Amino acid sequence: MDKHQGKTGVVKGYFPKSHLHVMGFSTLLCFSFGYLWYVFSGTSSKVSDTTSNTQDFHNIKKPSNHILEDLLQIELPRMIYTKPQILKPPRCDVLMMTPWFAPIVWEGTYNSEILNEQFRQRNVTVGLTVFAIKKYVVFLKTFLETAETYFMVGHRVNYYIFTDRPEEVPKVALKEGRNVVVLQVQNYPRWQEISMRRMEMLSYFSQQRFINEVSYLVCVDVDMRFNDQVGVEILSDLFGTLHPGFYAAERRSFTYERRPASQAYVPSDEGDFYYMGSIFGGTVMEVYKLTKKCHEAIMVDKANGIEAIWQEESHLNKYFLYHKPTKILSPEYMWDDNLGRPEILKKRRFLAVPKNHAAIRNK
Repeated sequence: MDKHQGKTGVVKGYFPKSHLHVMGFSTLLCFSFGYLWYVFSGTSSKVSDTTSNTQDFHNIKKPSNHILEDLLQIELPRMIYTKPQILKPPRCDVLMMTPWFAPIVWEGTYNSEILNEQFRQRNVTVGLTVFAIKKYVVFLKTFLETAETYFMVGHRVNYYIFTDRPEEVPKVALKEGRNVVVLQVQNYPRWQEISMRRMEMLSYFSQQRFINEVSYLVCVDVDMRFNDQVGVEILSDLFGTLHPGFYAAERRSFTYERRPASQAYVPSDEGDFYYMGSIFGGTVMEVYKLTKKCHEAIMVDKANGIEAIWQEESHLNKYFLYHKPTKILSPEYMWDDNLGRPEILKKRRFLAVPKNHAAIRNK
């Protein structure tokens, strides 16, 4: 058995004997209140017949000792897994924690079975948002089919599909507790405008709908496919994903917006990481705050005739600089096979789909 996996078992626990008297007294109270309800809810003749009622009370069968013992037994779910070793970190080849104590999620740094049990107890539903505008609708079938295989397996999921072509959304077999929700939106002539409007739509629907339907939002690009498990290990108040092209780069190499006139401007001596706009998320409220702030900044830039170098991704990086994410996903969660397969990359969980950009954009 893999040292990071466990198995579910059951352990029986017992109340200490010191609690037996409290339990017995509580049981007696329950019978007493039940008797009083019986007396006062009956007719007046029954109330007046005190002798009969007293007899009935004494004839009530007392609980036997073995019944009380059964009541005292409780079953507690427990997990059996390898003990964490303080002096033996699971990974020594990568950074696993930021200076602000946000974990960086890599293969081998977590136990998925423990996390799954925690989130099942909380009974969460996860919303996965994706924009399939114009010809990008062709990516939906592969996206949804691979999501059903690898995304949040065993948990409830709402797939929120923003599209201007609802009639072209494919029918995909879904597991129990998983739903496709089609949200019709308009398209725009330029793909850059479509990209930036994503923040506006996410902000609006987070406030108007998502807050009432899901616990977390995961916001991703549609021209992707799931290639391995992507589960609750990614969930946190606010998470971002390391860009596969810059995870090992110095900040001077980051392609932040460098023009001070833009709301997305980041000075050359600032910056922690460069985050990918293709996958981010968190609680609905935190995603609402992020997308609202980014949309407002985009609109200010637009009014001033400026467009950030990487559209909404530039504004996302500015937001994460001053509103630190509480969890960061490693490049395992956003990879392009054109970049090769470095040794530190144990899994390729979410992959870019090869495509002809010229044939897809603005069509």
